[in-house]
Amino acid sequence: MSDPIVHSVAKTGFGAGTNELYDKARPSYQPFALKHIKSALPRSSSLNVVELGSGTGIFTRALLADPEWQNSIAELKAFEPSEGMRDVFSKTVQDPRVTVHDGTFDHFGVEDGWADIIVVAQAFHWCPDYNAAMVEFARALKPDGIAVLIWNMEDRDGAGWVAKLRDTYEANEQGTPQFRLGLWRQTFDTPAYPKYFEPPEEKVWSYHLLGTREIVINRALSKSYIAILPEDKKAKVKEEISAIIDEGEGRVWIDEKEGIFEYPYKTFVEILKLKRQ
Repeated sequence: MSDPIVHSVAKTGFGAGTNELYDKARPSYQPFALKHIKSALPRSSSLNVVELGSGTGIFTRALLADPEWQNSIAELKAFEPSEGMRDVFSKTVQDPRVTVHDGTFDHFGVEDGWADIIVVAQAFHWCPDYNAAMVEFARALKPDGIAVLIWNMEDRDGAGWVAKLRDTYEANEQGTPQFRLGLWRQTFDTPAYPKYFEPPEEKVWSYHLLGTREIVINRALSKSYIAILPEDKKAKVKEEISAIIDEGEGRVWIDEKEGIFEYPYKTFVEILKLKRQ
């Protein structure tokens, strides 16, 4: 592959030394979202899966463990431009049907019409060329294939402390194209999108995960733009988050003695179906 374009903050923030924290701190994907994705497929078995921006394999492991998916996959080809993340992926994903490769959204090199599904979990907002990505997606998909974009996001409307948490770490985004900004929606205005795909089908769920002080802090520290901060600034962010947790505005305890509380979240799924040519 020739010089893939990868955002500098993603390249550094998800580089060597940060990936184990990322893998430990980030949440997995909920069964209801995986079931929704599966229901959009025209067939239910012998599936060829492409996963782009596969990271450390969090989504991959969720698929392989899910009853709806685990026996339905013929082959899964994962693509990730970060060598460090691929290393963690190779250690944590152990399945003979799965391989991981260097690759980007617009250059991943599977043969034409190979994939039943292309999935991008927690990553498509980093795409530098939406039009080129849609051309490549359309090339790689079977005629009745689908592409899926999925994100998990802390729900600032779910509790006051989550809103303050997000305000704290989002102040350090440094102009990066984060999911919350919606820049990725420009995909649907590219020339390639309406040429190859039907209008996107969006589904959003609100729910809560289990939270603790450690989970909340580590999840914030795993964000690319926080990971690259100087240690003194990183310590300040950690201190501010600790104060927010102590204040606990709107917090709902699950087990106060054990320090476990509700962590409000949303999951967003976009299903992109190829037009019949």
